[in-house]
Amino acid sequence: MRPFQYNRPDSAVRAVAAADAGTQYLGGGTTLTDLMKLDVMRPTQVVDITGMDGQRHDFIAWDGKALRIGALTTMAALADDNDVRRRVPMLSDALWLAASPQIRNMARLGGNVLQRTRCPYYRDTSYDQCNKRVPGSGCAALEGGVTRSLAVLGTSPSCIATYPGDFAQALIALDAIVEILGKGGPRSLRFADLHRLPQSRPDIETTLQQGDLITAFSIPDADFPRSRYLKVRDRESYAYALASTAGALRMEGDTIADIRIGLGGVATVPWRAREAEAALRGGPLNEARLNRAAEIAFAGASATEHNKFKIDLGKRTMVRAFTEIAGMEG
Repeated sequence: MRPFQYNRPDSAVRAVAAADAGTQYLGGGTTLTDLMKLDVMRPTQVVDITGMDGQRHDFIAWDGKALRIGALTTMAALADDNDVRRRVPMLSDALWLAASPQIRNMARLGGNVLQRTRCPYYRDTSYDQCNKRVPGSGCAALEGGVTRSLAVLGTSPSCIATYPGDFAQALIALDAIVEILGKGGPRSLRFADLHRLPQSRPDIETTLQQGDLITAFSIPDADFPRSRYLKVRDRESYAYALASTAGALRMEGDTIADIRIGLGGVATVPWRAREAEAALRGGPLNEARLNRAAEIAFAGASATEHNKFKIDLGKRTMVRAFTEIAGMEG
């Protein structure tokens, strides 16, 4: 690990003021310290944000149907919250199926949505070719590498690295808002606008500006008792998704009044299947319609020899998720 300056401000305002071009914020540190040890990330300053403003950024608050979550809330706290488990189980599921208990107790939600890809060529500096790590260097995965775990949606000729998180799929499905404190003051943006497709610059992963600090997430309509997160992976514990679906459903009689679909493990960014939602909304929920919607969701997929199985797996995961959601009370 390379030398760096350490700073622990007592407020969010001071944290943002201290951030310069070489700064990384430190919350739980579960991704940052790993990547610093691997020499993938080389910050010149680490700003520890866990001492900011007492406990003001660590909270879970309901206001009617709206849910607001502080960015320093741990994964475990939100996963275990009884109201969250009852009113929007998809959020709780996504966190329970992520990481290990030790990591869930440390990792903060603000950092969780910014975690870096698990693409082996990004994390192993012995490979020179990684456009996400060294812009313009090439992509070892696309130049004959192993691509089994990598993305089939939202890819580009420069990068097919998969976005690895689970929580983000639930946030994008729920139309969450990201609250940010930046150099110019507070602002907010749609969670769907936080992450960037790789295109020709996969090293630029988000729309955040220098010094921007995520302070909270708000979900104006979070009351979805009929929702769940289904994750398919190589083993049942501490493994990243090969395919996942964050699904939420509201029915009016036999008609789908509202449906939300987030797809994980298959895309370069948190992925919302809006065309599939539109195909299902306003009609009945049955296997034939779900299968057609799944075809729509993956119509733009692009695969390699090693990861083409993810297209069919992703479709089946989506259909299974909503088959199970249909049987839930709500």
